[in-house]
Amino acid sequence: MGDVLAGFHAAWEFESDSVLIRYERGIRTPKLFQALGERRVPLAALQGVTLTSGKRGTVVLRAEPRPGADPLMEAAAGQLAEGNDPYRLVMPAERETLAEYYADELSGLLTESGPAERHLVPAPEAPRHFKAYDAKASFDGTAVHFRWFWTGASSAKWKAGDQSFPVADLSGVEWRSPEVFEGHLRLLHRDAPAEQPAPPDQDPATVVFGLGYGPVHESLPFAAAVLAAVRERGAVAAVPAASPARRDPADIAERIRHLGELHRAGLVTDEEFSVKKAELLAEL
Repeated sequence: MGDVLAGFHAAWEFESDSVLIRYERGIRTPKLFQALGERRVPLAALQGVTLTSGKRGTVVLRAEPRPGADPLMEAAAGQLAEGNDPYRLVMPAERETLAEYYADELSGLLTESGPAERHLVPAPEAPRHFKAYDAKASFDGTAVHFRWFWTGASSAKWKAGDQSFPVADLSGVEWRSPEVFEGHLRLLHRDAPAEQPAPPDQDPATVVFGLGYGPVHESLPFAAAVLAAVRERGAVAAVPAASPARRDPADIAERIRHLGELHRAGLVTDEEFSVKKAELLAEL
């Protein structure tokens, strides 16, 4: 089509075989969008388009990616908040007619549906790095490196020493958003046993997030880049975050203390605090 449809924080340019999404870099633009810059999404990576009413006099045009077509969305595994969804274009309600036109035009060009056999949307490029609570994580395109911080890493991780994981040895990535309790990034080893993995703060293949550590706009593109590299080598996809294993009482007490800090800072509601505290106590 060759046309451009602009909205809040982004503009979509419609081409014959793809949609080029350019994200703004303004102060109000979500940091994830700023980090992504722009993304070219092949039409073969999409399976649908919707137009719905948004909040406060807006309409939302959303393209639906096929499962497995985008490493970023595969790594996110449904954990992104609406405001961080890179496939949503929010516009003033008075542009609804125009948005409806483009939704119909784009929908008519889509011919694929269902899971994609490979990634069709380019992944964020390496090298990438970010600071977790207990380590600095870096990825050079061929291996992931964790360098532990003495102020945050557990004794188990210090004992194991700094870690390097060649992509060839990995089977996937587990990303749990830093915006929820116990956020982390775990690397899945190809030859790992099927038993339940160690808790994130005890696993040398995992870095944990926290207040100000491992933010979505840094850790998710990192996870997507690693996942794409793993997939290129014929390994498997990302998996949902696993349930935590049982911990000793001292570890439970430390987690409850950290949860209390989040609660006092207003980052966890009264209800969330009660539920999570009960979940931790149930692990004793």
